[in-house]
Amino acid sequence: MLVHGLWRLLAGLRTAIANLLLLLVLALIALVVLMPRAGRIPQGCALLLNPGGRIVEEKSAIDPLARLISHAVGSALSEETLLQDILDVIREAGKDNRIKLLVLDPSDIEQASLDQLHAIGRELDRFRERGKKVIAAADAYTQTQYYLAAHADEVYLNPMGQVALQGFALYRLYAREFLEKISVDFHVFRVGTYKSAVEPLLRDDMSAEEREANRLWLNRLWEHYAATIAAKRQLTPEGINALINEMPTRLLASRGDSARLALEAKLVDGLKTGPELDEFLCQQVGKDEDDGFRRVDFTDYLATLTPSYTKAPWQERKIGIIVAHGDIVQGKGGPGQIGSDTLAAQLRRAADHEQVAAVVLRLDTGGGGVLASELIRQELLDLRQTGKPVVVSMGSLAASGGYWIASAADRILAAETTLTGSIGIFGAVPNGHKALAKLGLHSDGIATSPLAGSGNITRPLPPELRQVLQLQVEEGYRRFINLVAEGRSMSSEEVEKLAEGRVWDGKSALELGLVDELGGLTEAVAVAGGLANVPTKNALYIKQSSSSRWGVLRLLGEALTQPQGTTRLFAELARQVLPQGASLIGPQLYGDPGHAYAHSLLPPIR
Repeated sequence: MLVHGLWRLLAGLRTAIANLLLLLVLALIALVVLMPRAGRIPQGCALLLNPGGRIVEEKSAIDPLARLISHAVGSALSEETLLQDILDVIREAGKDNRIKLLVLDPSDIEQASLDQLHAIGRELDRFRERGKKVIAAADAYTQTQYYLAAHADEVYLNPMGQVALQGFALYRLYAREFLEKISVDFHVFRVGTYKSAVEPLLRDDMSAEEREANRLWLNRLWEHYAATIAAKRQLTPEGINALINEMPTRLLASRGDSARLALEAKLVDGLKTGPELDEFLCQQVGKDEDDGFRRVDFTDYLATLTPSYTKAPWQERKIGIIVAHGDIVQGKGGPGQIGSDTLAAQLRRAADHEQVAAVVLRLDTGGGGVLASELIRQELLDLRQTGKPVVVSMGSLAASGGYWIASAADRILAAETTLTGSIGIFGAVPNGHKALAKLGLHSDGIATSPLAGSGNITRPLPPELRQVLQLQVEEGYRRFINLVAEGRSMSSEEVEKLAEGRVWDGKSALELGLVDELGGLTEAVAVAGGLANVPTKNALYIKQSSSSRWGVLRLLGEALTQPQGTTRLFAELARQVLPQGASLIGPQLYGDPGHAYAHSLLPPIR
């Protein structure tokens, strides 16, 4: 019996070793196939720049279980391309003697903010300044895609395609009548003439105040877009606007041919089918051994590079870069969220690390919970107490709770098209007792005080709690005003004039003193380096800890052991698996203990 058992053990070990050897061989094969192909870049070839999906500054931390579930329910996760990867590839290709020209195909770009497009456009300009040509080609161009294409020396379009210039629009759903019909009340508490984040709960249309404020910054953003493509195409902004406003008439003159109209309007330089384009590019750089023109793809070329901000001399002082994007929530947060615990841990790591001499906080957020925002601001102040300068670099959006955090920095940089400000807070508490009553459901019981059990949505909101919440919101607003005044060296009266929830574009924010200068992440790193006397080549990303990237597995454990664990688990799965923008009125309200939120709740600009 003993001999038989030992034999089975040895047989099992032999099988395990054989499997390990097989895995090792497969891993080596994969390594050979996927290894950087620096030696395979042909001399005088083209770089095919064809990023796809959403352009992001940090990829979503989707944990494996959520990814598996998303595939199981047929909800594919959106592709993401790092902005810094695109910038690195263009920059290095400009210096690479093997790369003769750049072929830009933006067809797969689904989403990118204006400040991201501007950053890519600048690198394309620098590529051209080195005497190298950029050729843009696509079957059709969305407004986002055409912004990049306009930076090319030559722009080509499929004869059946179009350039879809339409201008910018800002629309949201207003739900007052809907809420009345389903007998759901939203008790709203707010301060500020322009704090319109909760208007969709209170109105069926846009208020005059919101219309006034939004028109200002939306026009500024469009002026930037139109001026940029006009300058690149040797047109005028007035001509671009006339083309859009007269589109039906212009298209009628072109007999409904959108591609011909784009050519006549000088938006493109020529119309080419796929085979014609391939032949044209072969004439530029020669024919590839396999098929098509000689080229190196974006991902293959990227694999040969060392990404920016990932390596620095070991013993030298460094600039730490922390990227924070999404709605601000308490705790660890999930994909598309800034968790106060997670970001605080990153800031503490920067404060405690002897070699980190300065920090750049890259913020892209519309805001969130007041308490969560304040917890992060406190960590930022503690970091500054160590003598390390903190520079905030604003992305496309750094408003409300985002500005609450940014106000604690030594310096603030924003892009010209950044949306910021929105200095104001609100509270919103739903109540469904009327809807339940229509279904024959009624809540009753006893309590030791008027406030006990008052958070129960099955019961009317007591007047005592209404008074408490309004007082808390008013105090939160005063605190917001004061901390901005302190951080920006302004008087409370000066901040009041800029506040009341009003949103400002980056250029206006600079004029008003809400930011210190215009620029992106590169400029922010340079400012931080100057303050700490550290060269910019010593900048490094400070990443989240790996434990924060396993949210679903952590919540699965909580679901088995804690009363509210199941609710949190399904909420987390919904955030990771459901498509973005599934909410009716914008981001959810994230459980602030005082029901107080510093959030702009801006809908996407279309």
